Amino acid sequence: MLYHAFELSHAAIAPIRQWVDINKRLYQSPLNPMSYTWAGKNISAACDVFESLTRRYEKPAWRLHETMINGYPVPIKERVVWQKPFARLLHFERDAEAKDSARQKDKVDPRVLLVAPLSGHYATLLRSTVEAFLPEHEVYVTDWADAREVPLSKGHFDLNDYIDYFIDMLECVGPDAHVIGICQPGPPVLAAIALLSEQKSDFLPSTMTYMGSPIDTRLSPTVPNNIAMERSYSWFKENMIYSVPWPNKGVMRRVYPGFLQLGGFITMNQDRHVLAHKEYFDHLVEGDCDSANKHTEFYNEYLSVLDLTEEFYLQTIKDIFQEHKIPEGTFEHRGKRVNTHAIKDVALMTVEGENDDISGIGQTQAAHDLCSNIPDDKKVDYIQQGVGHYGVFSGKRFRTEIQPRIKEFIRSNFDKSKEAKYQAAYPKVIKST
Repeated sequence: MLYHAFELSHAAIAPIRQWVDINKRLYQSPLNPMSYTWAGKNISAACDVFESLTRRYEKPAWRLHETMINGYPVPIKERVVWQKPFARLLHFERDAEAKDSARQKDKVDPRVLLVAPLSGHYATLLRSTVEAFLPEHEVYVTDWADAREVPLSKGHFDLNDYIDYFIDMLECVGPDAHVIGICQPGPPVLAAIALLSEQKSDFLPSTMTYMGSPIDTRLSPTVPNNIAMERSYSWFKENMIYSVPWPNKGVMRRVYPGFLQLGGFITMNQDRHVLAHKEYFDHLVEGDCDSANKHTEFYNEYLSVLDLTEEFYLQTIKDIFQEHKIPEGTFEHRGKRVNTHAIKDVALMTVEGENDDISGIGQTQAAHDLCSNIPDDKKVDYIQQGVGHYGVFSGKRFRTEIQPRIKEFIRSNFDKSKEAKYQAAYPKVIKST
């Protein structure tokens, strides 16, 4: 009933929101003398903060229309190249003519597959990550669906389906791509590449990079890791799973609601969020539009959340956070034991943040021990000082220190002649079911 209560609360507060919106417009109008007074500015700011805290945040747009190459603007087209009920694969395609005009025509860029986390937020959380790679890479991104928008008739989606989806996407992008798993995808992506390695698949990537990933959560456990261990599997099933209410497309689907996950994130850093909104109020009163806009842009993304299917969430809790099946070597996919030591020909890089409070130091590094047959000269480990979880894949430190290292790692495992051939062949058509 919690999900229904959440929906009803939104409906009940709608008239109040309309009244507040009218007042905000009234006290922001240049025709109202009160809008120039201290009292008028405070009333307007209070209405704005109330609106931002009570509205429903829809899935954000990517808003990536161009990138800069050698100082020249190059248009970007967002293209769906693969699709299934619970995910799409997006290619941020750079205009070929503009790209060639900006540099030599024979320059070939590596294909990068960014695997976005499926852990409550939309893939657009990686907007700045995509922006950083666009000038010198062909960028593909996994765009996971909101479970409450997927009808029950489309079936279920668990961790094994996630792995199958990723393998399909990798085949769509083509051989010798460069995979970057950010946070949650680490364990299933590692398992998928291990399976492909055992099969000697033609679609193995050249490199795999894991950033702030919970590959072995027994190392430097954080608050979320401890909560997963302190509570039983049945507790999560009884307290975290609810049915999607009408009129959502996924009505009656059992899910872990995004608003519960968001509540957990906010509780972990409650004082920081309270201070941020107080400062936002002050910026509005002072007329500091730049600071207010930065706050709005961040929270428009941060407060936009999606639901996870029951089976995916519970299997992740059990297999990854409670029983540690990937590092223990007991994880199975469709009845087949996953052997991470089978990976030999895929270069490995791990990136961690010194102050990461989601995936502690060592949890991502564990991939190196689990991939013992990758030659040492094809392994890179990097810890970024002074950043937390989100700083691993966004922000100034990411742009100036982390991304250049990943770019160098990719370039050092890049075959230009092969890449030119692959880019001419993949992906040819949009796959959709």
